[in-house]
Amino acid sequence: MTHTVHPYAHRLGIIRDWKSRWFARGKKQYRENIAVDESIRRFLAKRLKGMHVADIEIERSATETRVILHTARPGLVIGRSGENATKLRKELGAVIAKAAPADSQNRTSAVKLDIMEIRQPETNAAVVGQMVAEGLEKRLPFRRVLKSTVEKVMAVREVVGVRIVISGRLGGADMSRIEQIKRGRIPLQTLRANIDYAHHEAHLPYGQIGIKVWIYLGDQFAERKTGTQPAPRN
Repeated sequence: MTHTVHPYAHRLGIIRDWKSRWFARGKKQYRENIAVDESIRRFLAKRLKGMHVADIEIERSATETRVILHTARPGLVIGRSGENATKLRKELGAVIAKAAPADSQNRTSAVKLDIMEIRQPETNAAVVGQMVAEGLEKRLPFRRVLKSTVEKVMAVREVVGVRIVISGRLGGADMSRIEQIKRGRIPLQTLRANIDYAHHEAHLPYGQIGIKVWIYLGDQFAERKTGTQPAPRN
């Protein structure tokens, strides 16, 4: 039987980088950092719902914890004159202090928050999944939502292929089923293929609808180092 591999994890170390970047001195610190990272992601997913946050990256050094937010709506996250960002940074510090043990270095480290804007939201699978979820939660017909979303994504020049799969009690039916729509091609087994994948859920009165999005942005090759070569001798 074939095995389904996560498109992001399948390309780690090849064309993808880890979303949590730090080093642990031992098993105890490793477990602690994992717990703190999960608390940060859970808090931000709940706190910034509806602001089209795509990725949350966490970096640690000896003195600070840096959280990088990638969002398609940076104005809502930052707020007027940066007051929302300042408040969010303080709340992150409280979340880290609550999740970390009393003798932990995470409690004393400074928290730094960076907000990065996503220039083209239609090329990000997480943002597209949230767009589909918003359409379903507004009780729009799911086929119309899928078709209009795929047309928006394929209108971007960089997109080569897109696939969206939804599953659940579609349209309020008694039995759950799976519907999907696909345009272009999605080469999942090609490691150099730049495929963005995300999973999201739409919360409806009759249950949850699972949403999976694949977006293929072409092949990504390693940059060749161009150096000056000595001239050949005659």
